[in-house]
Amino acid sequence: MEFRLDEGQIELQRTVARFCADRFPLDALADREGRPVQADDWQALADLGVLGLLVPETDGGSGLGVVDAALVFEQLGDHLVPGPVLWSLLAAPLVGDVVTGGCMVAGVESSALSDGAVVVDHAAEIDVLLVVHPDHVSAHRLADLPAPVPLDAVDPLATVGRINGLGEGDRVGDAATAAQLRLLGTVLASAMLVGVSDRSLRVARDYALERHQFGVPIGSFQAIKHLLADMYVRTQCAQSAMYAAAAVLDDPDSSDPARAAAGAKLLAADAAIENATTAIQVLGGMGFTWDMLPNHLLKRAWATEQDFGTIDDHAAHLGATIDAMAS
Repeated sequence: MEFRLDEGQIELQRTVARFCADRFPLDALADREGRPVQADDWQALADLGVLGLLVPETDGGSGLGVVDAALVFEQLGDHLVPGPVLWSLLAAPLVGDVVTGGCMVAGVESSALSDGAVVVDHAAEIDVLLVVHPDHVSAHRLADLPAPVPLDAVDPLATVGRINGLGEGDRVGDAATAAQLRLLGTVLASAMLVGVSDRSLRVARDYALERHQFGVPIGSFQAIKHLLADMYVRTQCAQSAMYAAAAVLDDPDSSDPARAAAGAKLLAADAAIENATTAIQVLGGMGFTWDMLPNHLLKRAWATEQDFGTIDDHAAHLGATIDAMAS
C-alpha cells in the first residue's frame, strides 16, 4: 500500500494553498471579523472546484475521493477560510446549485434542535439549512423561515444566529445518507483542525526564531524547544490519523470507518486546541492580544471541535469500541 502523496495530490495542495493565501491573507484578518463571507470569495471557491469535490464529474463536480478532499480542507483550515464550506460540500450531492456557488448551505445534527429552534453558524448568509437526523436528512429553505436572530460567535471570523420554527423540511436523504454525511463531516472537520494545528506550530516556530532575548533567539531555549517539539508531534500524529481515516472512507472494506473517523477527530481536535494554546504561550503577552493570529486559531479550533462530535464524544466511542473488541 502506498502511504505517500502522489505528484497530483502535492500539486493539489499547493494550488489550494496559493489560492487561499491570495484570497484570504492572514495578515488581513481584521477586515474579516464579524463579516459574512464575501460573494466573490464564495464564487471563487466554487470556481476552484472546492464545493464539488465529492460530486461526480458527470454532475458538474470534481469527482475526487475523500483523501483528496481532506488535502484541500487541511489547507482551508490552515488559512482560516470563512463560510460554511464543509456543510456546503456535504450538501452538494443533495441540494441544487451548491457546486456552482449559487447556494450556500449550513447544517446541524438533529440533537441540536430545541422546540424547532437551533443555533446555526452563518445563519444570516445561507440559503439552505441541512439537518441530519438518525434516519434521514432534511433540507430547510431559509426564505421560508423567520429571519435568524443574530448571536455572538465564538469564532470572530464567523457569524452565528438562531433560526426558529424549522418544521419538518424536505427529505433529501435516508438513514444511509445521514450516516455517510456524519463520517465525511467528521473526517473533513478533522482535516481543517489539522490545518489549524500546523499553522499554530509554524506561527510559534517563526516567532521563536525571530524573537531574541539575551542576544539569542528564544527558540534556542530548552523550554521553548520542548514546547515546539510537542506541537510537532501532535500535528504529525493527528495528520497521520486524519489521512488514514480519509483512506478508509475511500475504501470502507479496509477497516472500520466509524472507528477511524473518531480517532482522527479526537487527535485533530486535541492537536488544534493544544497547539493554538501553546502558540499563545510562546508569543507571550503579545500572544493574548485580540489581533494576533493565535487568538483566531484557538477560537477556530474551539468552534470546529464542536462539529460532528466533540473530543469527549469520540473518546467515549473509541472506549466503547475497544471494550467491545476485548469482550
